[in-house]
Amino acid sequence: MAEQKNDFTEWYLQTVQKAELMSYSPVRGSIIFRPDGFELWEHIQEEFNKFLRSEGIRNAYFPMLIPKSFFMKEADHIEGFAPELPWVTEVGDEKLEEPLALRPTSETMIGTAFSDWINSYRDLPYEINQWANVFRWEKKTLPFLRTSEFLWQEGHTAHADADDARKRTLRVLDEYARLCEEFLAIPVYKGEKTPSERFAGAEETYSIEAMMKDGKAVQAGTSHYMGTKFAEAFDITYLNKENKHVHAHTTSWGVSTRLLGSLIMTHGDENGLVFPPTIAPTQIVLMPVGPWKKNPAIMEKLDEIFAAFKAEGFRVRLDDSDNSPGYKFNEWELKGACVRIECGPRDLENGHVMVKVRDLSDKEKVSFEELTTYVKEQLAIMPNRLLEAARARNKENEHYDIETLDDLKAHIENCKAEDKVTGFVLIGWDGSEETEAKIKEETGFTTRNIPFDVPMEKTVDIVSGKPAKHTVWIARAY
Repeated sequence: MAEQKNDFTEWYLQTVQKAELMSYSPVRGSIIFRPDGFELWEHIQEEFNKFLRSEGIRNAYFPMLIPKSFFMKEADHIEGFAPELPWVTEVGDEKLEEPLALRPTSETMIGTAFSDWINSYRDLPYEINQWANVFRWEKKTLPFLRTSEFLWQEGHTAHADADDARKRTLRVLDEYARLCEEFLAIPVYKGEKTPSERFAGAEETYSIEAMMKDGKAVQAGTSHYMGTKFAEAFDITYLNKENKHVHAHTTSWGVSTRLLGSLIMTHGDENGLVFPPTIAPTQIVLMPVGPWKKNPAIMEKLDEIFAAFKAEGFRVRLDDSDNSPGYKFNEWELKGACVRIECGPRDLENGHVMVKVRDLSDKEKVSFEELTTYVKEQLAIMPNRLLEAARARNKENEHYDIETLDDLKAHIENCKAEDKVTGFVLIGWDGSEETEAKIKEETGFTTRNIPFDVPMEKTVDIVSGKPAKHTVWIARAY
């Protein structure tokens, strides 16, 4: 398998296939989610649904096909998505009266429904979410991170006023950050997108950005305040307490299966996948070692251990295949099993097992009596250990001393010469799209977001030398 340090992208591509998370589809840019890969997404769904229920937000489902006329109602929206839209234009040999787009997102369809459903201030806030597939015909694809069809959740809400809508926008962003950091052990950078990076048609877009092991950024989640633009376009009005018809303020927000790519690229190592137990398809794997087939008591003991962990709700597997121990060790490391428990004739005789935690180097000898407690403790502390390791790596690859475009170019060259990652760079920005365009054109770096928690203020624009209006993170991105 390719080594991370030599070719990170090739390592990633080989890992997700060999670990049986996905396979390529015959359709360009699309992938098949194999059971382990889809189970990762199911665990994210389960975790995020807890948040939705606590907030009183219910799941719904809308059609995948969207009439072309719906898109024409909001000019910025159609302009933003037009290059990526696949269209259905005929059925059999009959041309459709109106082309239908495969949804890139559902603002238009849901906006139309909201205009029917919302009539009075008593109907607000109106808040729903859907889990769905969406289509964006990407020219350059990478499994999980950028595909022509992908899975996501998209929340859509309507509110009586801007203040309530903005609160929802930021509340969801906070939950996305919690989901990443506490559930996936991925540290993120929260902030507001620059105008050129906003969602098509939004007034404000906020994001969480994650840094991968190769120093590149992944936009891990976004939350948008739409103002009244979509309400005006789709006639989402309500009768307020003063008996006047006014437009609602709307929001939309989403995370997608990009989180799976981020998870793999944040924690994976040369041996394959590393998952926090919160999401791992296999938390515990048991395996007999040595000449175990000659000693039925070994399997009896492992069956007993298996049943005990299973009864407590752990995701546990028992590998009693004929493959060699070395092969099985490598296979389960590749697949990201959190804890491996080995038992052979000598272990059984001495009343213990050997335990290997995926992100630690050494095995531990653990007695049968202490095994359940030990494994529970290891699974409980593993997510924070992974999070802190990722935070420490991020810190090493954050750069605050780059003041000019020449400094940035020199930084890129130095990293290339020393085989280092370019990471995230904090810069001053004068607020102009010209500056953003020049940075991207000459370095490949793009603005990630204007952070809420600024490590330090930058006072001078990196390109123009003018006074900076904002301090911004920039990076190369997937």
